[in-house]
Amino acid sequence: MGFSIPQVLNAIADAYPDREALVFRDRRFTFAQFMKRCHRLTHFFLEHGITIHQPREALDNWQSGQDHVAIYMQNCNEYLESMVAAMQARAVGFNVNFRYVAEELQYLFNNAGTKAIIYQAKYAPFLSEVLPHVPTVKLLIQVADESGNELLPGAYDYETILSASSDTRPTLETSGDDLYMLYTGGTTGMPKGVLWRQADILVAGLSGEEKNGQPIASLSRFVERAAKTASGRSLPTPPFMHGTGQWVALGAWHAGSGVVIQNNVDRLDAKDLLAVIEKEQVTVLSIVGDAFARPLLDEMRVGHYDPSSLKAIITSGAILSPQCKNDLLAAVPGVRIVDTMGSSETGPQARQISNSAENIHKPRFALTDQNRVLSEDLSKVLARGHDGSGWVAKIGFVPLGYLGDEAKTQKTFPTIDGIRYSVPGDRVRLLENGEIDFLGRDSVTINSGGEKIFAEEVEQALKHHVDVQDVVVSSRPSERWGNEVVAIVQLRDGVNFDSNSLISAAAEHIARYKLPKAMVVVELIQRGANGKADYRWAKQLALKTQSER
Repeated sequence: MGFSIPQVLNAIADAYPDREALVFRDRRFTFAQFMKRCHRLTHFFLEHGITIHQPREALDNWQSGQDHVAIYMQNCNEYLESMVAAMQARAVGFNVNFRYVAEELQYLFNNAGTKAIIYQAKYAPFLSEVLPHVPTVKLLIQVADESGNELLPGAYDYETILSASSDTRPTLETSGDDLYMLYTGGTTGMPKGVLWRQADILVAGLSGEEKNGQPIASLSRFVERAAKTASGRSLPTPPFMHGTGQWVALGAWHAGSGVVIQNNVDRLDAKDLLAVIEKEQVTVLSIVGDAFARPLLDEMRVGHYDPSSLKAIITSGAILSPQCKNDLLAAVPGVRIVDTMGSSETGPQARQISNSAENIHKPRFALTDQNRVLSEDLSKVLARGHDGSGWVAKIGFVPLGYLGDEAKTQKTFPTIDGIRYSVPGDRVRLLENGEIDFLGRDSVTINSGGEKIFAEEVEQALKHHVDVQDVVVSSRPSERWGNEVVAIVQLRDGVNFDSNSLISAAAEHIARYKLPKAMVVVELIQRGANGKADYRWAKQLALKTQSER
């Protein structure tokens, strides 16, 4: 069955109560203090009946028997407290994109069958518009912030709840079968709630495995391992409303390390990040590709910072370009750069480490025991050196399914020859040496003249040019090819646009048929708060070039 997330956190807190667990602005919490705040909120949930109602064994993989708690906040200590407190109550906290408009929020809350919402006061006006259309909500908890917004009717104040509740550990026993739910970003359709057993996500992505990949077998082993990590501190730059931020924070705690949150959570603030890294002696920094790395590098060139505490920089959701890797290695001597591949449906799936100029080029992820490459029709496992592309898939510790969606569950988590796979939609090639050449997400693949062109591959090729600050690739209709590539480019400050120069640089890395047929220069590439490209926005710009031809 494995362990639940609260079981591991309580074991760490019992063993190292005075070790600092969380730093956010002027707030500092030891593991004991943090868990006591969680206990207080858990008691409140239980008093209001927010808990489990059906055991896991009585349900199908796309069903939940637990109450669902929406967490509608930016990064803050209350976000992580709410997640852990809901788990202790055997309810399920889930992520809410704070950029959603009312219509999107209404869809999300209803899709989740939301019973409780914990939200920052700044979002009260949006909620007041949505709540009349979400009949399942029974409990509202408001976290005070700088907006000064009054409590919504019937809502409870977060700190008032905590001050009135007991900080004793709840007696309710949690289970490894209890759910962890993460909503996807909706880049391939409407957002979907990915259902994980906590025991499975613990091993798949939250530091619940030994170095050999086997699950940690006892709570005492978690405690023993944590004895060596007292000085470790992780700063998850992406928002907690996306998986990467949550996984970095929870994974650090399960390993006995501390978590640091940047001061400015409204946007990527390079000055603030670098100052916090230096002040708090952060050892692990989590970012999202060049969109995060380039502003940090630009600021390091003009400011005076000491990032030498960093031992590792982890990038997830977007691959770092070789130039950014090289610059980071020069700026932070001795740091390891870890490219990770994964998704909401797999957790961190594979990684590639760069620690010198010799291995910064296009990352090739080693095929692990848990990874396979499946044929396009999902009928077989492909051998090394296969023709064309295949689907990267994972076995072992994978999600149960998508909340309320049997058809999508069966499609994404097929059983082939008695083995259950997670196939999130990433195209790869399995090379002769056993490495995975990552091509890109199938949802942004461009079919041009019968050839499949992967947007991420073209983006990486264009990023080799020194004048390119950021780039997103889309497509437009073509009478000759069906579709053709269009690049949306953000140039570095003060440089002139030279399309021929950009094309020439890209042609050194990809075949000519993959090169852009048109380019659009913009002041700023639109990306989500998690750093991922807004391909819908890019598509609209690409289509505009059709009418301007």
